Amino acid sequence: MKKKIVRILVVILFLWAFLEVNNSWLQTTDYEIESERIPGAFDGLKIVQVSDLHDAQFGDNQSRLAKKIKKLDPDFVFLTGDFIDSRRYDLQNSLDFVEQIIDFTEVFYVLGNHEVAVNEVGEITDALSSLGVHVLRNQAITIEKNNEKIAIAGVDDPLMRAQSLPEDVMVEMLDEALSTVPDETYTLLLSHRPEIFDVYVNDQVDLVFSGHAHGGQIRIPGIGGLIAPGQGLFPAYTAGKHEQGQTTMLVSRGLGNSLFPFRIFNLPELVVVTLRTSKE
Repeated sequence: MKKKIVRILVVILFLWAFLEVNNSWLQTTDYEIESERIPGAFDGLKIVQVSDLHDAQFGDNQSRLAKKIKKLDPDFVFLTGDFIDSRRYDLQNSLDFVEQIIDFTEVFYVLGNHEVAVNEVGEITDALSSLGVHVLRNQAITIEKNNEKIAIAGVDDPLMRAQSLPEDVMVEMLDEALSTVPDETYTLLLSHRPEIFDVYVNDQVDLVFSGHAHGGQIRIPGIGGLIAPGQGLFPAYTAGKHEQGQTTMLVSRGLGNSLFPFRIFNLPELVVVTLRTSKE
């Protein structure tokens, strides 16, 4: 009887440790993005993407997350939506993280569907703007260095205009965001939704940072993500690099959870991108 109890306790302990690691161990995924369209002045620019925090907590006051990003020493940090969770809204929990990184890097942010769903878009964007975050609402910012330029654009989540199909909404918002960007300018886009990849391709966006899919929540080794909002079972866009035409899309597996509380074979992910100028 005692041996049976010990076995049960060992199994419980193993399952607890497995879930703890799967949901709290921060993993970084590194990409080098090379293009002849990237100006030489921006060769080596480093970006860290933080997506789908969903009010998860990584250390006291997000200290572990902030220290991890500081160690990575990025030029820019991109927050690609679902910064909060509409089911357990705690804005300060997420702001704690931004307050610790804003002094050593520039931060850019776009809305996710949870910011829209909680109906606190104004409160969230005002709080971030007051900290010095670049809040991109269907607009672009030009970054200049040594007389060369790139553009950083951002679009709202399509839920902001829920009366239309997400694809149609994205066409409108992306046209608005890119209206001030010359065709020859290398453009980075922050957009929460990866399932609208075709729209980004049609607009010939150079590099897209997306999230939303949570890596498929449960990842099946050798197959990929199990399910994602807007994509259903065995979705195409849950993680990694996707290329078509001029466009490259990077999909972050994100950090937190929402409806389903556990990530399985799916560590929380920080995406680290270094831009490289192609000489060819």
